[in-house]
Amino acid sequence: MKRVLRIFVRVWRPHIKGLALGSLLSALVLVAGIGLLALSGWFITATGIAGLAGIGIAFDVFSPSAAIRFLALGRAAARYGERVLTHDATLKGLAELRGQLLAAMTRAPLRKLAALNGSERLNHLTLDVDALDGLALRLVIPFLAAFVVVTAFLLLLWQIESGAVAVWQAASYGLGLMLALALMLKTSLRPSRLAHKALQAVRLRFIDLMRARPELAVAGQLESQGRAVLAAQARLQRDQARVDLAERISGVLLAFAGTIASAGSLYLGIKLAEAKAIDPALAALGFFGALAVTEIIAPIHRGLSELGRLADAARRVEGQMAGEVEVPAGLVDPSCPRDDNAPILRFEGVFYSQYGRSILQDFDLSIQAGETVALTGPSGIGKSTALLLTIGQLVPDSGRILLGGCEIRELGETELFRAATLLPQRTALMSGSIMDALRLAARDIDEAEAWRVLGAVRLDRVIADKGGLDFMLGEGGSGLSGGERRRLALARVLLRGPRLLLLDEPTEGLDEETARQVLIGIRDFLPRAAIVMASHRTIEREWADQVIKLT
Repeated sequence: MKRVLRIFVRVWRPHIKGLALGSLLSALVLVAGIGLLALSGWFITATGIAGLAGIGIAFDVFSPSAAIRFLALGRAAARYGERVLTHDATLKGLAELRGQLLAAMTRAPLRKLAALNGSERLNHLTLDVDALDGLALRLVIPFLAAFVVVTAFLLLLWQIESGAVAVWQAASYGLGLMLALALMLKTSLRPSRLAHKALQAVRLRFIDLMRARPELAVAGQLESQGRAVLAAQARLQRDQARVDLAERISGVLLAFAGTIASAGSLYLGIKLAEAKAIDPALAALGFFGALAVTEIIAPIHRGLSELGRLADAARRVEGQMAGEVEVPAGLVDPSCPRDDNAPILRFEGVFYSQYGRSILQDFDLSIQAGETVALTGPSGIGKSTALLLTIGQLVPDSGRILLGGCEIRELGETELFRAATLLPQRTALMSGSIMDALRLAARDIDEAEAWRVLGAVRLDRVIADKGGLDFMLGEGGSGLSGGERRRLALARVLLRGPRLLLLDEPTEGLDEETARQVLIGIRDFLPRAAIVMASHRTIEREWADQVIKLT
């Protein structure tokens, strides 16, 4: 619940005025509803009594009738205003939350970004944020408005009718709410969370099915993937059915509490009227008011049924937002001017550990302009980690990393990324033309430069055969093979013209001859750049000037 409340405060604090005014109008809607039913009950009873007493002609029917019309019209107007204000505040808050989540995601370390599954993150982002709209509209606002209005009604009932009737209603509704709340917390939290996860699984598996239909068909797995989608759908229906059952039972409990409150109020009112303690019409007011309160508290159990998925969504959203601070912002130190005689990159006694495991210990490295270093070793030994430390996406526990004689933590991100560029293991291409893909690295690139960089990565003939620079890529770079997509991403990195080029397994997926030609093209395109590779192929080690084996 703490996470849920923290997310509520974070999302809607900038829109608290609109939300508060909408909540006030929501309370006025409930007040009008109670007043309308209670006043109508009193009016019908009072006119009947007046008629039986033979004084109907003297009974003022106009004032109560006007009040009833006023309450009916006022409730409609307040309902409209409440919907406009609360939904506007909710949608604005959630729109800003989506922007904050995307911003937090882009500020995550490159290692974390490289491990993200785009469709999975988008699916989580969409469903989790959508789930949170019920936090304000179906839980917080209805609960607070109902609590304030019902409390005020019971106090008023105490004053104008009887304390006994007010206490009876408070006890009946209080017991019903506690039982309904206990039931929902006991039986619906877990199914609600599981239903939310099952919905995510359905969407992800269906997206994968649609995206990979040709490959699945060739592999004979199309039917199997279809069964996986249906299995997730079956889990969704099963868990949602459990939530629906708990909601119906809690609704029955609240309705029963309302019946007890109404019947008790009517009985006590009749007894008080017989004892001449109150006017008979007031007995009807308490009875019809109890019926109105039943209508007010009935929707609360629907919000309670969503607590499980709300808590699950709040946990993930809060975890994503907490990732905002993982990347040090860095400050430009004007006291550290560029030194052209210093090594392009230098590690001095760098130590780095993660989750209690030492990855790099007392690591030293020095590389000059035009040199190439290959880092080798088994998977998980720290090759990619060294590259991420160099680009400032990880922070060493001790030691120094210098770029052109300046510690990288003294450089701002813009300056650092201008000097050093990384090609990670997993690269991403967006839909658009080949030229669009290259313009991400060089906005003003012309066709001659585009063909030159494509030639450097031995992709020029492939692109020419496909129709040239206007050839349109599909989602994720579809239209090119895996090796071709890798080389297009490499071409984009080369266009940045960095002093330090960091390559994580640059020839992965290429045959030996193509890999050799691509490595030659990299050096021809950037003859003065210092290059550091995380390498596992012999051809990459043979091409390097220096090979460092990590142990």
